[in-house]
Amino acid sequence: MLFSMNCAPVRAMALVVIVTVAPSHVAFAQSFDLQNGVVAKPISHPSPNAAPDSNINLFRYVDPVQGASSNDLVRRALNSNTELAATRLDIERGRARLRQAGLRPNPTVDFEQTTGRFTNSPGERETSIGFALPLEFGGKRQRRIDLARLELQAAEAEVADRERRLANEVRAAYAESLAALRELQITEELSNVDVQTVRIVEVRVTEGDAAPLEQNLLRVEIDRLRARRALVEGRLQAALLKLKSITGIPASEALQLREELTAPVFAQPPDSIEAAVDIALRARPDLKLARLNEDAARAGLRLARAQATPDVTAFSKYTTNRSIFDNTPIGVLSDKDRLLSFGVSISIPVFNRNQGAKAEATLAISQAERRREFTEQLVRAEVQSAYQRYEASRSAIATYEQGVIERSRQNIRTIRGAYEVGAFRVTELLSEQRRFVDFQREFTEALTEYYRALADLQSALGTKP
Repeated sequence: MLFSMNCAPVRAMALVVIVTVAPSHVAFAQSFDLQNGVVAKPISHPSPNAAPDSNINLFRYVDPVQGASSNDLVRRALNSNTELAATRLDIERGRARLRQAGLRPNPTVDFEQTTGRFTNSPGERETSIGFALPLEFGGKRQRRIDLARLELQAAEAEVADRERRLANEVRAAYAESLAALRELQITEELSNVDVQTVRIVEVRVTEGDAAPLEQNLLRVEIDRLRARRALVEGRLQAALLKLKSITGIPASEALQLREELTAPVFAQPPDSIEAAVDIALRARPDLKLARLNEDAARAGLRLARAQATPDVTAFSKYTTNRSIFDNTPIGVLSDKDRLLSFGVSISIPVFNRNQGAKAEATLAISQAERRREFTEQLVRAEVQSAYQRYEASRSAIATYEQGVIERSRQNIRTIRGAYEVGAFRVTELLSEQRRFVDFQREFTEALTEYYRALADLQSALGTKP
């Protein structure tokens, strides 16, 4: 095919576009719609060759130096989340119950005054002061303390489990925000590259080397990308608002992200599912809570049995008694006595032997055992699921990085370069570009799944946030 000398500027501009489309490194950032075209783009920084666009500023959402990492937001959520703060008050309530459980019964003091003034016996008078002290038998006090201590430990485990779930909720929202940001970056970059291509096509149309339809097709593609970009930015803003709500950040406060989907900041997972399950069975706070509830149910049964022991109350009374006898042969006589009495009061368990409370406590033990067994099964299932997702996504990412992405990038580079010199039509370029989009979108989904799987696995293991 012969070309005139006027095509030289076109070839030079084609070289610029080819360099823009094919960065030297492998890391990419995008999520896509099936209809969108895409060009590979570095994760952290916009391409310096991209055409400027005043409609969007990606630096509003990302700052690789001073932005917030997922760990930063987890710490803020643990300190600022109002629901978690309310849950932590259960610990203080448990401490108050423990303090109350160790208190002994209060003694009682009785005062009694008897007079015959209103019954025509003005000389009769009696005054008594009594003291009674309830005595606990059967280990009631220690049983109360044991139960309250277990309930306090259960409250602490419940708070730890709530912190674990909140941390995972923050990381899930962070991954959602990163995925939306990645899609926004790629959509923006693709739109900029297509704008450059339109300029080249305009030159070709002016020189008679391309039909005006090609220019119109590209403009339709650009407008469609702008609409897609607006939707993606709205989704990103919604994800950031969700993050702010979870972490207690005011909606008006700016939030910039620091991490990348390709580099999750999580601890290295265990080497096998069996090792992961073993760690989770020892560390998960919800399983610890279930075991503590089971122990508390047994402590409740011991307390119910102790409460069936009869109550004993020791008492003492001091009495002064004065009597006047005015109808005696020798005249009026008076008598004054001082008495001190002792005794005990014991309830007789004839009807109430705490049968109902003991039966309820027995059923509570069975209930707690079944809940603990279910929690153990749930922990195993969650760990296995998260670990399998982690391995599957890691394998998928390796396949994409080693084969699919590189070959697809080479294909789009070759076709775009050939189109710039007139060897292909614009419809063929757009078709290959959309095929490339599908690969990149699936790659982004794999990266997002890898991030989520690592976060879920860390949560399933019971790792402290």
